[in-house]
Amino acid sequence: MQQQFTEWLKNHGVEFSDATGLISVLGLIILISLVVHLILHRVVLRFVENRARKSEKLWKRSLFENKLFNRFALMIQGIIIYIQAGLWLTSDSEALRWVQTLSLLWIQLFALLTIFSFLDAIYLIGQKKTKTRALPLKGIFQSIKIVAVLVIGIFVVSLLVGKSPLLILSGLGAMTAVVMLVFKDPILGLVAGIQLSANDMLEVGDWLEMPQYGADGDVIEIGLTTVKVQNWDKTITTIPTYALISNSFKNWRGMMETGGRRIKRSLLIDSSSVEFLSNQFIETLRKSKLLAPYLQQKLDEVKQYNEENGLDMSLRINGRRLTNLGTFRAYLINYLKNHPQIHQELTLMVRQLEASSNGIPLEVYAFTKTTDWAVYEGIQSDIFDHIFAVLPEFGLRVHQSPTGYDVRSLAIAREAGSPSSSESRPATEQNKSG
Repeated sequence: MQQQFTEWLKNHGVEFSDATGLISVLGLIILISLVVHLILHRVVLRFVENRARKSEKLWKRSLFENKLFNRFALMIQGIIIYIQAGLWLTSDSEALRWVQTLSLLWIQLFALLTIFSFLDAIYLIGQKKTKTRALPLKGIFQSIKIVAVLVIGIFVVSLLVGKSPLLILSGLGAMTAVVMLVFKDPILGLVAGIQLSANDMLEVGDWLEMPQYGADGDVIEIGLTTVKVQNWDKTITTIPTYALISNSFKNWRGMMETGGRRIKRSLLIDSSSVEFLSNQFIETLRKSKLLAPYLQQKLDEVKQYNEENGLDMSLRINGRRLTNLGTFRAYLINYLKNHPQIHQELTLMVRQLEASSNGIPLEVYAFTKTTDWAVYEGIQSDIFDHIFAVLPEFGLRVHQSPTGYDVRSLAIAREAGSPSSSESRPATEQNKSG
């Protein structure tokens, strides 16, 4: 085509040397490429951009925002330059080899970038969809990108050295051990990501707790080699993806999906304050709306048992009686059952644990209706504020170790109750003299 172009110019009275003809052909290729560039970027892509921005479909906006069409257009331009070089330049020309080689490198580069844009667009769409948000798409797409880079890299090397890609691949077989060592973390991360997804072990948005890595917060990203966790203090902890398979971790997703957060806290009752309820005490507690039905039922049950067994109730060790601690447990259960923020469909109980030198542990085990941390702590605090406030109404005391204030108060009380040193000294001397 170059010779035909030169002969055509000669027929029209224009004389060119071979070098001048080559420059003219290259200029023509560049001119056509610029015209194609202007048509693609100024007309076609602007039209596509306007349609994408006006569209309500997420996939159209995602494809354009990740520059898929721009990179694809640049790849098309490389293909056009490659075709033009074959049409305009002679087959034995050195310029043909250079232009086609550079064109192929250009095509492969923007083909790789186009693949990256396409994967990024799919990832962005997947993050907006509820069904695919749980999948480790980022890690999978990162793996695909690595494979694409390796494949394109092999083609680029084969193009530059002038050898077949199969020959280069056969040479890489001897370097398998090195490749496995270099890509150990990505391979382990890919396998771990697949296992996490297949077994539904972890997804973005889960509350992850992994003390050995100092992680306690929300999962914000599951990548090929790392998982990012935003802790509650807003710091970011990075965990190797394969560590989630080799080590144990706690996922709080079940609690979030259930809609209730557990309260599991105990208070220590002073064992010396536990006693039987007197009739006067019972009559006082009958005034409680929460306790009245329980007391009536329990008193009838105890009275029937004692009468059937003919027990002498003048002795406190005979028969069945109500205790202040048991009545207090019943009160707490009714209180929690009537609490508007306590989940009634989940486990609810107040149980007595094994007594120790620190007193009798009384544990509240229930679930709130919310999983919000701040609201949950407020509900739990309000409940125990109430518990500590009503405890004296049952004649019970909280066990508390003596403090410095207690010792100081005791010393002051002793000094106030004992005679002064000025009064006791003469008395002592008088006793001696007598």
